[in-house]
Amino acid sequence: MKKLLVLGIGNILLGDEGVGVHAVEELKKEEWPEYVHLVDGGTFTHDIFHILEKYDATLVLDIVHGGKNAGTIYYLEEKDIINNEKQRLSLHDIDLVDSLNMAGAIGKRPELRILGMEPENYTEWSMEMTDTCKAAFPHFLEKARQEINRFVEEFAQ
Repeated sequence: MKKLLVLGIGNILLGDEGVGVHAVEELKKEEWPEYVHLVDGGTFTHDIFHILEKYDATLVLDIVHGGKNAGTIYYLEEKDIINNEKQRLSLHDIDLVDSLNMAGAIGKRPELRILGMEPENYTEWSMEMTDTCKAAFPHFLEKARQEINRFVEEFAQ
């Protein structure tokens, strides 16, 4: 049976930087197939390679610096963050790609997809997302559900 890791990345102490963690915590309240695992990855993406190699696919939920308005939602694949130096996946992109490489070296490298949101505040201490990102959050959750279900459909084939 194939397995999907939905990994929320971010720091909930830095406002919008925690959007991925907040999203995973909300999604955990819902029913998912037993092979869909939702994990709060915090900011320790470099230390999670031993977890990644157990999965066939990983959906990362995080902030994305794409230069658009705060609250903009992005869908990216691994090649998008590797091939575009201007694109940064949160503050953790290098660690995440390194972790994927290490997972591949010791076992299995999962397919990577990323769902991200453009932050407004990610440098100032706050346990709350900005109003802009709070307003976009329900749409972000819906896109995450769609991506999870897309993986589920692909796994069924």
